[in-house]
Amino acid sequence: MRVALVCPYSLSVFGGVQTQVLGLAEAFRSLGHEVDLVAPADGPLDLDGLRVVGSSIRIRANGSVAPISPWPPAWRRTLRAVEAADVVHVHEPFVPGPSLACLFQTVPVVGTFHQSGFAWPYTVASPVARWLGRRIAAPVAVSEAAAAMVRRPLGRPVEVLWNGVSSPGPVEPIEARRPTISFLGRHEERKGLGVLLGALSKLDQTGEGQTGEGQDVEVWVMGEGPLTAQLQDRFADDRRIEWLGKVDDAERDRRLAASDIYCAPNLGGESFGVVLLEAMRFGTPVVASDIPAFRAVARPERSEGQLFPPGDEAALAGVLQRLLSDDDHRARIGAAGAERAAELSMEQLAQRYDEIFNRVVRAVE
Repeated sequence: MRVALVCPYSLSVFGGVQTQVLGLAEAFRSLGHEVDLVAPADGPLDLDGLRVVGSSIRIRANGSVAPISPWPPAWRRTLRAVEAADVVHVHEPFVPGPSLACLFQTVPVVGTFHQSGFAWPYTVASPVARWLGRRIAAPVAVSEAAAAMVRRPLGRPVEVLWNGVSSPGPVEPIEARRPTISFLGRHEERKGLGVLLGALSKLDQTGEGQTGEGQDVEVWVMGEGPLTAQLQDRFADDRRIEWLGKVDDAERDRRLAASDIYCAPNLGGESFGVVLLEAMRFGTPVVASDIPAFRAVARPERSEGQLFPPGDEAALAGVLQRLLSDDDHRARIGAAGAERAAELSMEQLAQRYDEIFNRVVRAVE
């Protein structure tokens, strides 16, 4: 089957939707499908089957920055790029640009919705969303929160799947000098990095092996963003923090595999906790804020992760302290998390989409 996999966001920019599109492209090819990647890009990229439809502009959306290509030429190139496909798999169908353009052609469309929370196309423009949604043969959402936002305006059932994470290959963990906590994400308010760094000062300062700065740990901060300089200045005196900036996939995996704890202190605005799965697949225990997207992934009742109230530095410090002081507890959480990551793998996700593709193609034969 020939699958056109359409991303509304520039593949030159790191992001959750882009990561899913690239991972699914590889997984679909492993199932024997021919895959065309259709997306904006802002420079040369060495990706199999890539059809670049235009460059992008950055707009503020959902507390972050979305690199979209809403120009008419991008629409025209998209329509030409997907016309030979058997099925078009569109991510974020209502985002202006390549994704929205696909709702105006005749090939069957599977649409995956990622965003959760308030979004005007699903409320103010609900009648328009319902009209456009008729072009989606099979609507899918990556979480119950994302599905809840689109069910009413679409006026039809929405299947809930997940965001997948590829199974890890052989990884040589980076050697850590001390117990290590890692963070990965864009440095913006909703990602909560300031909460984690603030919690460090509240860790127990009275045990053996302590420094004058508190618990003798090392914190690996991966990523950057608009708050990087401000946070570096605010926590300049805490030498336990190592600012790594942007890291490639290989270094990310080496550090996640070596971490004693992965922390996701996000404040909200997340539709799925794929960043948790990135760590869980290595057996690294996760500590995350108790928001619906994270609770659905690292289920605390099954000891797949430890949750704390969003924004509560003292509560986070307590959870970190307990885990750092109990090797057996960390090992149990890490093992349960690894099993959960295997359940939500990219390979399993591709199989589910493959079933949907076959269903919608059969319906038009």
